[in-house]
Amino acid sequence: MGRKLGLTLEHVVEAATEIADRDGLSAISLASVASKLGVRSPSLYNHVDGLAGLRRQLAFRAGGLLAAEMADSVDGLTGTAALRALAAQYRSFAHRHPGLYATFLPAPTPDDDPELTAALLEPVGVVGSVLTEMDIDPLTVVPLIRALRAAVHGFVDLELGRSFGLPDDIDESFTTTIDLVIDAIASKSNA
Repeated sequence: MGRKLGLTLEHVVEAATEIADRDGLSAISLASVASKLGVRSPSLYNHVDGLAGLRRQLAFRAGGLLAAEMADSVDGLTGTAALRALAAQYRSFAHRHPGLYATFLPAPTPDDDPELTAALLEPVGVVGSVLTEMDIDPLTVVPLIRALRAAVHGFVDLELGRSFGLPDDIDESFTTTIDLVIDAIASKSNA
C-alpha cells in the first residue's frame, strides 16, 4: 500500500466510527482502520497518538455529535416535552452509533483529561439548560441529570444487550420508564 495523499484526521475518525458502529468498539485497531483507509498502520500516527489517541478522538466525535443532536431535538420544546425528546434522542443515538456510544464509558475526570471531559459535558449542558428553564433548584440539577441519564443508559444498555426477553413492546416500556423519571423531575420544578 502506498501513501494515501490527503488523508486527514477526519478521514481516520470517520473510518474508525464506521468500524466501531458496525463491529463494536473492541474491533477498533490501528490495523483495522488503516486497512479500511488503504494505508499502512504507521501512517495513522501522523493523525492520532496510537490506539488510545484514536479512541479519544472517537469520544470527542461522540460528545459533539450527541450534543448537536440533542440540541436539535429540543428546538422549540420546553419542560417535560423537551426532556422526553432528549431521552428519545439519547436512545436513538445509542442505537445508530453503538460504537461511538461505547466511548462514553468510562468517563474521564477533569484531572485525567480536561479537554475530553469538557467535550463529553456538552450533552450534559443541553439537559442542564432544559432543567434550568424548568426553574429547577441549581443544587439539584446535577443529581437530576444523573438520574435521567442512569434511567436512559440503563434501559439502552439492557436493550442493546438484548436483555428484554419478554415479547411485550420495548418502546412502550421505554416510554413508561422515561415518564416515571420525568414526572419525578417535574415535581422538583419551582415553576
